[in-house]
Order: sequence, then structure tokens, then C-alpha cells
Amino acid sequence: MTSEVRPSECYVYITLPGETEAVTAGRYALTTDAHGTAIGRFVYGRSYLERVDSVPIDPIELKLAKRTYQTTNMKGVFGALRDAGPDYWGRRIIERHVGKPEIGELHYLLYAPDDRAGALGFGLGKTPPAPRRKFNQTLDLENLQMIADAIVKDEAFPANAAAEQIEELMLIGTSMGGARPKAIIESEDGLWLAKFNRPDDKWNSARVEHAMLVLARNCGLSTAQSKIIQVAGRDVLLVKRFDREKTAHGYLRSRMVSALTLLRTEDSHRSRDKWSYVLLAEELRRVCAEPGKDAAELFRRMCFNALISNTDDHPRNHAIIAKDRDWKLSPAYDLTPTNPISLEHRDLALICGNSGRYANVENLASQSIRFLIERDHAHAIIAEMEDLIMSTWYEVSREEGVSEQDCKQIAGAFAYPGFRF
Repeated sequence: MTSEVRPSECYVYITLPGETEAVTAGRYALTTDAHGTAIGRFVYGRSYLERVDSVPIDPIELKLAKRTYQTTNMKGVFGALRDAGPDYWGRRIIERHVGKPEIGELHYLLYAPDDRAGALGFGLGKTPPAPRRKFNQTLDLENLQMIADAIVKDEAFPANAAAEQIEELMLIGTSMGGARPKAIIESEDGLWLAKFNRPDDKWNSARVEHAMLVLARNCGLSTAQSKIIQVAGRDVLLVKRFDREKTAHGYLRSRMVSALTLLRTEDSHRSRDKWSYVLLAEELRRVCAEPGKDAAELFRRMCFNALISNTDDHPRNHAIIAKDRDWKLSPAYDLTPTNPISLEHRDLALICGNSGRYANVENLASQSIRFLIERDHAHAIIAEMEDLIMSTWYEVSREEGVSEQDCKQIAGAFAYPGFRF
């Protein structure tokens, strides 16, 4: 497909639980009405609905049914489809690849490679393409990092950057990874997301994010597996793809839906009244197989984000996954501290209690019952996590290779003075 082709519809493929080959689930069309409003429509294929092993694309918006679904949200793109599309970094790569600053929403879905987050795929043919068999290896990372640097700086690609390697950088898959440069690599135990440091980072983001994932695991949270490797003397964070499982016959794929989709809201700040941990907990209780377990896990993540000043905890940084038919909260990912100026008041991206987004112990506990946690127990959870973080964050950071200077940079993020006011 060239950049001049302007398709208005495509087929949606899905890899079913326990399978490694995709099947066609339905058809998606994107049109614009006389007022310029984008309208998206989706219909499941009859043969797909007749399968005994068919599963819904998502548990909220696109349930299995013989009907045409329609939306005008998010420029006409259903949430679950957008979750399978490229993130900010992926869109930048695609725009550079096709030579245009912005392309249509359907094009972003079609241009992104098949190895995206979750179990979905998109194409113009009714029959899905064969699954991808070849991936970048660790030894490819040096060239990929140089290409990523050139894109960040808006410079020409290095002379030794092969065209296929540039396209490999489009294998960023997830719409839940934000703007950080990244690529997918394969090792003996599966697929990993490689996240590169940016030249304008305030600290070694790779080391710091890895340390926060370790700290979160120490606090009893379920997190994505991570490790640091060095490429040409530079640190690269590797995060294990939890939506993939390597087998002798290929990769099993888990369905994946972001909290943005679960909450039926949008990226725009005009929609932030629906960005809420409390509302998300209720959605988890509605769709997950173990609602009490997942709601309690979400409460702990909310508290952890408050205690490390992770104010980038937006709805795309939370998700549910389904390896089989049942949905559950995904492992935590993208845990990064910020160092706001204020010592008295810090807000999370999502509403967490009666006082809105205020990252304060009383606010965190104020709606604990919505997470199926009694108020006294909530305070105990917060106190225990606060003690552990305050007493170990520095030790964990240094053990994971965060420099002394970077520790000084992030020190103000942990259990800030206003947390107990």
C-alpha cells in the first residue's frame, strides 16, 4: 500500500486463545459525514460469530453480536482498535516513513506492523497474512538506537541504516508506551520492548524506570519483567512483552484493552473527568474474572504512583489482558517518577478519591470501599508501602545502577511532605 491509497475500510484480524495464526473477526469502516464528523463502524463476520471459540474484541464496546457498531469518539476509531494502533512514537515513525506529517486514522492502523499490542491485526485482504516469524535481535540494537536518535533530533538517517532496519523500528506495537523511542527485539525466552534513553532526558530514564519496576515488585505489585543491557556504552531498558508467549509453533497472543477504552473516554483533557481510578476499579469489578483481586491490585498501584510521584499515570498506562476467555488486570508498566516543584500538593493523572487527583493519604483512602477494601485496611496498606519505599528507594536505585547524581535528581519524588498533610 502506498501513501496515495485512501482506503475507507479494512478487515480486522484476531489471534484466538491458544492459537498462533490469526483469523478474520470482522470489518471496520471509517467515513466522514457532511459536517466533517468522523464515523467509525464495525461488524463481526458471520463465520466468526459461528465459531465455537470466538471471543469479543473487548468486553465493553464490541461484544459478540449480529449488529453494526458505530462510534464518533476518538475520530471514529473504536477504543480497542486504537489500543492496537501505534503510539506517539509509532505515529512519528510512520509519518517519517510515508513522508507526510499526518495521515488518516485508518492509515495508522494499516501502516503499523502486525506485531502490535494485544491480539488484533488489520489489513485490506479478507484472509489474514501469515504471522511474523523474524524479529530484531539484541545485536541489531546499536543501529536501531542510532536511527532512533536521528528521528528524535529530526536529522537524516545514518548512512549505514538499511531501509529494512528503518522499517523494523515501526515494530513498536503498543499504543500504551508514550513518546519514548523504542523497538521490539527477540531473545530465546520471547519478545522484549527495548526503550532507549533520549538526549534530552533529565536523568538516565532506562535505569530509573527499571529501578521503579523493581521497587514496585518489592512492594508486592505485579509488574512487567525488566532488565538493563548496554548497547555501544549506552543503557537500554528491556521490558518483557506480557501479551506474548513463545511456543514451539509461534507466539500466543493475549487480547489487550487500555483503561482509556474501559472508561469509554478519550485522550483529550476535555475528557479528564472520566480519568478515574475509582471508576476504573468498578469497571474491573464488572469485567474481570477475579474482581476483588484486581481491584485491590489497582488500589496498591494507585498508592505506589502517589508515593513515587508518577504523575504520568494516564489511562493508557493501565490495561486489562485476556490470555484465554477471562480478563484480568495487566502487569504494571511505565512506572516513572517525576519531580514536581510543589512540596505541598501533587496530583495524579487519574482521580483517586473525594479530593480529586490529590496524591494525599486521606484522599487515597477516601474511596477504598470502591476497591473492595475497608478504610482501616487501606490506611494500613498505604503506611506499609510508604515505609518500604522511603526506607529502600535509594538502596534499590543504586543497586540497579542509578547514579548518585540521578538519585539526587529524583529524591524529591518519594513520599513528598504533602503526602501526609
